[in-house]
Amino acid sequence: MKFAVIGGTGRIGSQVVKNLNTAGHQAVPHSPSTGVDVITGQGLEAAVAGADVVINLTNSPTFDDASLAFFQTSMDNLLAASEKGGVGHFVILSIVGVDQVPDLDYYRAKALQEDILKAGPVPYSIVRATQFMEFMDAAMSWTTDGDTVRLPRTPIQPIAAADVARFVAEAAAGTPLNGVLNIAGPDVYPLDELGRLTLTAKSDGRSVVTDDSAGMFAAVDGDVLTAPNDVRIAPTHYTDWLS
Repeated sequence: MKFAVIGGTGRIGSQVVKNLNTAGHQAVPHSPSTGVDVITGQGLEAAVAGADVVINLTNSPTFDDASLAFFQTSMDNLLAASEKGGVGHFVILSIVGVDQVPDLDYYRAKALQEDILKAGPVPYSIVRATQFMEFMDAAMSWTTDGDTVRLPRTPIQPIAAADVARFVAEAAAGTPLNGVLNIAGPDVYPLDELGRLTLTAKSDGRSVVTDDSAGMFAAVDGDVLTAPNDVRIAPTHYTDWLS
């Protein structure tokens, strides 16, 4: 099978391309560096021409309300090019609980992306992942003040990017779900505890203070970012990933 991986040079995309090619498929990465622009539409028709499957792993450059326009425009352009090219399967990567956090602009934007795909002309699969293990450093940097990191007790079920890429590749090589596949790591932690584990493992001198009003994840209600019942659990534990 031939795959056009839009955003195929990034953290997840590059691993998806590698996994698919190792499995004997033809996966081609596309990004601004290869002349493909999902906002202007430049290079899109050529990128998806002849592809059986399009995997869209592009991301908004911001997490504010501008992300809504990014996903609206990029999905409109990609779906139009995919329909014209006769693509039979369109895959996106989304977030577990994305439709249950209306106070976050970025989550509303990702929910919009899902809705556009569901209403579109191409059979589809949506892979919803929990928070990436690789994002923990960034999450702590948002609320660091000197030697103190303020984090809420929001339950998080981190998943390794390598596991995400494997699930995305498997979903893309399969029959369109016309629905959602939820994936998650094996362990649930309060975010503040996850921060302490991370700092200890890295011999980082900062300390974590529990603050349920701190940072982006303070807007999350309850355990909506952890795995629902219909989930596939990845094998990598956070403590093993850290070491």
